[in-house]
Amino acid sequence: MTSLTETAVPAADLDPDAGIELRSDITVELVDHRADDIGVVRAARVSTAGERAHQEERGDSYATGLINYLMRSRHGSPFEHNYMTFLISAPIFTVRHLMRHRTWSFNEESARYREMNPVFYVPDASRLLRQEGKPGHYQYVPGAPGDLEGVHASAQAVYGAAYREYTRMLDGGIAREIARMVLPVATYSSVYATCNARALMHFLGLRTNRPDAAYPSSPQREIELVAEGMEKEFARLMPLTHQAFEKFGRVSP
Repeated sequence: MTSLTETAVPAADLDPDAGIELRSDITVELVDHRADDIGVVRAARVSTAGERAHQEERGDSYATGLINYLMRSRHGSPFEHNYMTFLISAPIFTVRHLMRHRTWSFNEESARYREMNPVFYVPDASRLLRQEGKPGHYQYVPGAPGDLEGVHASAQAVYGAAYREYTRMLDGGIAREIARMVLPVATYSSVYATCNARALMHFLGLRTNRPDAAYPSSPQREIELVAEGMEKEFARLMPLTHQAFEKFGRVSP
């Protein structure tokens, strides 16, 4: 498992009266895959080699040249014959950002069918808390003294009240699908997310902040943490494809 922030939650962040837990970590685990660079080469070669493409063995030099050509020319379909499945633990608002990518496949834990755990997200000390500028042209800046403590205090108060009302309704016989409406979007959820390399590259182009990208993006930090965890696995499984992605401006073909 790749733990993207190793922030210990201080004892003060646990509210024994409300029974809630505050976390700042977001985790991404690669749980299944069939993805490699030779699959991209074979998918591209079938157009000229036919059925022989599946038996061909090509060295890294040939594969690098062909993958670079495909990426530069934006021939995208050879990058679709693979899959990677990730298990993500993140606050619901981050999961909703992920689900904006509609070519992926998702299965998420359901508050309709199970009682949600009292685990909620709070930013850690590394999170930039303020934004300056106009929508679409703003930047994040550090918070003022006391901002982080204030955010934690407000969050803990609201989370505790919400979870108390949630459990009160459940204890009173209210259906889970109704009781869940009071839970905040900072509640942690778990989701399986499956994509191919082409879809993942599109996601990475939008959900990472890289000044060297052809089209720099300004994602929310929490979804960027998810993207960074996925990109580490992508680079490990398909190093030639990832290198070409970087070389040609981090644009999905």
